[in-house]
Amino acid sequence: MRPKGIIYKHGKSPTKGEMRIFLPFLTRVLYRSMQGVGAGLVAVVIILFVTSFTPIIEQEINFRLNKEENAVVKNQMLINVAEADKIIEVQREAESYGVGSYFSVVVPKIDAASNIIVNVDTSDKEEYLDALKKGVAHAKGTYFPGQGENIFLFAHSTDSPINFSRYNAVFYLLRKLESGDKLVLYFADRKYVYEVEDKFTTSIDDTAWITEGASGERLLLMTCDPPGTTWRRLIISAKPSLSNVETN
Repeated sequence: MRPKGIIYKHGKSPTKGEMRIFLPFLTRVLYRSMQGVGAGLVAVVIILFVTSFTPIIEQEINFRLNKEENAVVKNQMLINVAEADKIIEVQREAESYGVGSYFSVVVPKIDAASNIIVNVDTSDKEEYLDALKKGVAHAKGTYFPGQGENIFLFAHSTDSPINFSRYNAVFYLLRKLESGDKLVLYFADRKYVYEVEDKFTTSIDDTAWITEGASGERLLLMTCDPPGTTWRRLIISAKPSLSNVETN
């Protein structure tokens, strides 16, 4: 510390001078010590302030973070609950038709409903005849609802009218369907609705219709025609309905 000042002579004399004033050594030591103590006290106050308010600040931050996280969790829970409710609704609807929601078909117009046996080999007569005693068969190598490709189901494939009662006759009235009629598939606890777009008969040797037609997902139903014979095949072709946007 080196105080400095201008010393003026008393009176009117223009004479003036300058001098430096030095504090005594002990005074300077005391001053420096007071500076250090003051700085230390300021640091202590800052530390005490930080340590005192840090838990509060942490609590505020955690609250905000948890609030956002909880909001995400709650939204996810709501989505899960809504999805669960939707699944239960589909299961109950399928049960009302007497079928399960794992994989089944319902044709409301002709009051037909059946569970579907998956991946049945159409080239293995013993296998597909056994499947047709239990329900509608899903042809092995074709696809499932929602996959954007052909879904091929067949039923009531008897070798004579005598065996008619031995096999599932769920597609017996399939010939009554017309363009625009609804078909419903339940698959993996979801509901898929289709609309009939074409109906035709073909020879038993004709398989071209499986790959012909518009691209995209199609539901193909096949049965014998006339019913109880193996003379010809009746084919129903259906496309996904716009209502699938609501049901899925």
